[in-house]
Amino acid sequence: MAIRLSENFRALFYAPFYAAVATGAFKQAGVEVELVPSPEPAAAVASLKAGKVDVMWGGPLRVAISHHDDPNSDLVCFCDVVARDPFFLIGGVPRPDFKLGDLSGLTFGTVSEVPTPWVCLQEDIRQAGVDPTRLKRVTNASMGDNEAAVAAGTLAAAQLFQPYAERLIRSGKGHVWHAAARRGRTAYTTLVTRRGVLESRADELTRMVRAFSRTLQWFAASPALEIARTLQSYFPDVPVPLFAQCIERYRDLELWATDPMIRREGYDRLHAAMRSAGTLTHDITFEAVVDTKMAESVLK
Repeated sequence: MAIRLSENFRALFYAPFYAAVATGAFKQAGVEVELVPSPEPAAAVASLKAGKVDVMWGGPLRVAISHHDDPNSDLVCFCDVVARDPFFLIGGVPRPDFKLGDLSGLTFGTVSEVPTPWVCLQEDIRQAGVDPTRLKRVTNASMGDNEAAVAAGTLAAAQLFQPYAERLIRSGKGHVWHAAARRGRTAYTTLVTRRGVLESRADELTRMVRAFSRTLQWFAASPALEIARTLQSYFPDVPVPLFAQCIERYRDLELWATDPMIRREGYDRLHAAMRSAGTLTHDITFEAVVDTKMAESVLK
């Protein structure tokens, strides 16, 4: 029986997940995987908890929240893929010496679609010595709307991922002020399952982890244009040259993991941001959220 893998939502920084399908990595590893679309991240979590899917990809943030709200939660992360934060602050004018403290007095747009980008950025801002709650933010607009507002000059800057960021940069109407990936490892997107499934389907899931290990190596070594062409069917509205440039910028930032091991460093950085944002009111341990046994087995 195939492993039912839930797609969190369609995003370019999830490219390695699609690459595992498109390059035949799952077949080479001897595991059958069925990709199941999800309308939005919360629905993917609900489907996983209900047993409608076997595995999803998503943020350790949601798994930590599940354990925070329910001490008996059985959700667990077991394979790293996106090891750093994929978001940028894109401003309408060049600011090569930009520091996060410069956001004081500006109006900028932050991501409304999902919580993790702002949870992480607000901690960066705190570390820069600024109270993020006192900043002027547009919090209810989509990334598409914020991209348009920066291009029109009606918004000073916006928090965006690819390809929104790259479109602005290529048009000359946007400039990178801050790349969140530069803060270092941040546990961002992993494979997630339930502990019972981790045990009952251990062989198949280990094969999945092996497939992702190979995919991450392919992703690191392949020309960006080859990656873009291989995955174009998943992103038909993104021209191949733009897609390739997005890949290159992310690779320069070491966005993707080089192996499937979820590191404590990345989890601790995410956890600290969740505590400072009030998303967690008490600590949730790395061991509660992460199981590294399969990654360790594959790496051996």
